[in-house]
Amino acid sequence: MLRYIYGRDLADEPLLQSTMHIDRADQFKRRLKWDVTLSDGGWECDAYDHDDTLYVIWVLPDNTHGGSMRFLPLSGRTMVNDHFSTLLKDGPLHDPHIWECTRFCLREGVSSQVAACLMLAGGELMRHFALTHLLGVFDARMVRIYRMIGASPLILGRQGEGREAISVGLWQYSDADRAKVLSRAGISSALSEHWFLRSFGCPIAREIAA
Repeated sequence: MLRYIYGRDLADEPLLQSTMHIDRADQFKRRLKWDVTLSDGGWECDAYDHDDTLYVIWVLPDNTHGGSMRFLPLSGRTMVNDHFSTLLKDGPLHDPHIWECTRFCLREGVSSQVAACLMLAGGELMRHFALTHLLGVFDARMVRIYRMIGASPLILGRQGEGREAISVGLWQYSDADRAKVLSRAGISSALSEHWFLRSFGCPIAREIAA
């Protein structure tokens, strides 16, 4: 199932927290060979993992991490503004209605449904919190994954070529895109609503398409 959980609450669930950071280390350090720093306990975490960070996590039946993304509003410090602003034609962005999504991580061996469910969660955040967009920095391999899921972003900037390319992209909510991602994830609208409201208990900011 999907859970939406802030960093301050994630600390109360040590198994879920530790398996998320260990899976991130496995993906980013071992598989992708990124230049990331690991803690003594083998976790991958950085300056953007803090109490106010919102995580979307696919939780496996044993309450361990199956996949995740993290979200921060562009009204505060974000990875794109601190490290990738040269990819933005007009420089750093500061907008509380745009949230940055980073650290898209999948545990090795999980089904493709997990990736689709994580993208679905991003759309639910836009819909429920009346965000105008999500913004993310991603590598070349993610372009194919986003296309497969049916949630390709608008590319704002790119540097590098081939597998080394890094892009900044922007997603905007639409009911049609939500329907496509629901279908790809094999999840009903009602179940997605249930997962969201179970985490937040907040009202819906946009009407649900029939």
